[in-house]
Amino acid sequence: MNAEFLAVLDHLTREKGIDREVIIEAVEAALASAARKSFGTEAGEVTARIDRASGEIQIFVEGKEVSSGGFGRIAAQTAKQVIFHKIREAERNVVFNEYSPRSGSLITGTMHRFERGAIIVDLGKTEAILPKREQSPKESFRPGDRVRAYCLEVNKTAKGPQVVLSRTHPHLVRELFKLEVPEIAQGIVEIKSISREAGDRTKIAVASKDEKVDCVGACVGMRGTRVKDIVRELHGEKIDIIRWEPKLEAYVSSALAPAKVAEIHLSSDKKRVEVIVEDDQLSLAIGKKGQNVRLAAKLTNLDIDIRSRAQVAVLAKLSITDLPGVGPKLAEQLKGAGYETLGAVAKAAPEELTKLKGVGEKTARKLIDGAKELLAKLEAELPQPPPPPEEAS
Repeated sequence: MNAEFLAVLDHLTREKGIDREVIIEAVEAALASAARKSFGTEAGEVTARIDRASGEIQIFVEGKEVSSGGFGRIAAQTAKQVIFHKIREAERNVVFNEYSPRSGSLITGTMHRFERGAIIVDLGKTEAILPKREQSPKESFRPGDRVRAYCLEVNKTAKGPQVVLSRTHPHLVRELFKLEVPEIAQGIVEIKSISREAGDRTKIAVASKDEKVDCVGACVGMRGTRVKDIVRELHGEKIDIIRWEPKLEAYVSSALAPAKVAEIHLSSDKKRVEVIVEDDQLSLAIGKKGQNVRLAAKLTNLDIDIRSRAQVAVLAKLSITDLPGVGPKLAEQLKGAGYETLGAVAKAAPEELTKLKGVGEKTARKLIDGAKELLAKLEAELPQPPPPPEEAS
């Protein structure tokens, strides 16, 4: 066993990169435990020592060497078990150390199989999991298909490292643009914000650090080649590339493309914005099932309230002073806090309104409920926009 054991140690050190001393110490501990069981609990302190040069095994009880005759078979089995365990542990550590730094980047593998709705992706040295919640609803993969995904995280589990992937995360789009657009990879063009509804549409806001470089043009590419490659990778998902603007009004206007904005009114706290569009632009601004305005709101991190001119004319019939219990003084307080419209009051949280002087929780809820009731009464009078055209969906 001695010569064989030493040969195995040398092989593991060369091929697997496992520290020789670590394995020897582990085997010594395992042998001492096995000897303790063999000699009984009353034997006292039992230790084992393996000669590093010859591989000879020595067993000590209370510091005195005892005969290890007949112990060779147990020693061989114990050493084998420990070595196998160390190999598995070392290989898991190698995989974890390789993929852990790749969290937050793109990973490419091959679709291997389905497992309870999740897709198992073969990465070569290990397998990754693409959970059902991270799969785009409009994508499908078959065994053998190439899968490029965003690495959400790499976790240590009892079964080894677990690489978790995503095809729905907004940063998947970010990494694809970094891959396709050299100006982004070089830091000349910066991605400021991304909002995404996987499988349908993404809005991405970009800015250039070099006035000679057109940030939108760089992302689109010659004849749209760059963005087309990304759309193809995302299985036809539409992508709106927005020019980021430092002025919020201009940024919101760009974010609502393809609709044309007539007026923008930013609240004093710069958290809400009222957008007015021409009547024929309302459906474009809202988008199919509200998608366009929803993505624009996520992109700009603002609460966007869109109305057509006809709707504004109807809503102009009422103001916050028409709310029960709101006099000139409270109206000024509400406006000063950014609640300039009925819509803003209706969307407020009670705890936000209670910050105003003289407004308790009961009053706050009364104001919110009153605003909602007035808006509901006017809703029937508001001109409804036609369904948006396909390109605005």
